[in-house]
Amino acid sequence: MTTDGVTRLLERPFIVLATQNPIEYEGTYPLPEAQLDRFLLRTSFGYPTADAEWQMLERRLERQMDEVALAAVVDRETLLEMQNAVEQVHISESVGRYIVELVAATRESSSTAVGASPRGSLALLKLARCKAAVAGRDFATPDDVKAVAVPALAHRLVLKPELWVQRLAAEDVVREVLDRVATPKAEDVPAPAP
Repeated sequence: MTTDGVTRLLERPFIVLATQNPIEYEGTYPLPEAQLDRFLLRTSFGYPTADAEWQMLERRLERQMDEVALAAVVDRETLLEMQNAVEQVHISESVGRYIVELVAATRESSSTAVGASPRGSLALLKLARCKAAVAGRDFATPDDVKAVAVPALAHRLVLKPELWVQRLAAEDVVREVLDRVATPKAEDVPAPAP
């Protein structure tokens, strides 16, 4: 991290999570595209189901206080090991080139004023590897790329202003790109040698 021209090394893992309330913007300003591009992904949780919301209320009644006691789900060393394990997930050239083609297609889309940058390609690479690792595989597939494309790319796109009135969302553009770009065939995606 750098502040006032001084670089300060931060202990790993260093993770930034940001939240956004899409309703009350007074006194706040949207992040510029260059800053949004630095976030690995953006995801929306939406509202809970009625049952989940009632369970939340039940837990609050049982606690008899607003504060929630949080318990760690993983320690630092395990998290670092998990991050290192992701680095061992193989990406074949065909899957890597598929990532490049998807990102390039966002730049060429008639719906975008600005498409995803190479950081979008890096985000797809990292998230596809994570998806594969979570699935217990040491190689990523085109389906892993497809599964993470919307949260990895949508926040990086700037749509043409004339499309705002049509209520076209960046997520729609990414889905359209996924439909348009040819997926590598299974035989083109070799698994790594044992």
